[in-house]
Amino acid sequence: MQPMSLLIVTGVLFVGTHFALSHPLRHGLASRLGERGFAVVYSIVAIATFVLMVQAFRGMPPEPPLWAVDDPLWALASLLVLFASILFMGSLIGNPALPAPNAAAAAQSAPRGVFAITRHPMMWGFTLWALAHVLVMPTPGQIILSAIIIFLALVGSAGQDAKKARLMGDAWRHWAARTSFVPFGRQVAGVTPWGDTIPRGHALFGGIVLWLAATWAHGAMGYMVAGIWRWMG
Repeated sequence: MQPMSLLIVTGVLFVGTHFALSHPLRHGLASRLGERGFAVVYSIVAIATFVLMVQAFRGMPPEPPLWAVDDPLWALASLLVLFASILFMGSLIGNPALPAPNAAAAAQSAPRGVFAITRHPMMWGFTLWALAHVLVMPTPGQIILSAIIIFLALVGSAGQDAKKARLMGDAWRHWAARTSFVPFGRQVAGVTPWGDTIPRGHALFGGIVLWLAATWAHGAMGYMVAGIWRWMG
């Protein structure tokens, strides 16, 4: 199989198993295995298919970039990854979209910080991270890989809206009515004040630490030097 075809096939497998286990197969498997057993199966399948996709990407032959990458583009990509890191860290606490016992209670809270930006901060974090990689590594293989991740994140978020409305009922619908799918959608529409979007401490400082550590590791592991480390030393 050609390298690009293999990347596409493993990407379809990665996305397809996610959607299948998250929706049509979830109820039956969870009934048989229990929630904890289902979570184990889900995690194993997700990790295995992700590894297959990454290995397929690493097997791609060298490809010429589709556009020139200069310092301003690197700076933009670095800022996108910083914002993505803040969204991700903020999503870990008080997120009604996560499968937590207190999800309904969290949905009653006033949306603040990253949740005032979007009700799916984790998924938009993955999306921006993938987009940043396209900006500084504009090869066909990277574009396909990033497109797969973006598709899973955004279509998965839409599916999560439907599933959460079914499972949580009015609690989720009330949360969805006070939040936006698209980042800053309510602020641009003039419905919610911009001040509500200021990230909380764990999101801001945790995101900065994650960004610094991840971009440092990028270079330390032999990949392209990223983040502020490109301009240091």
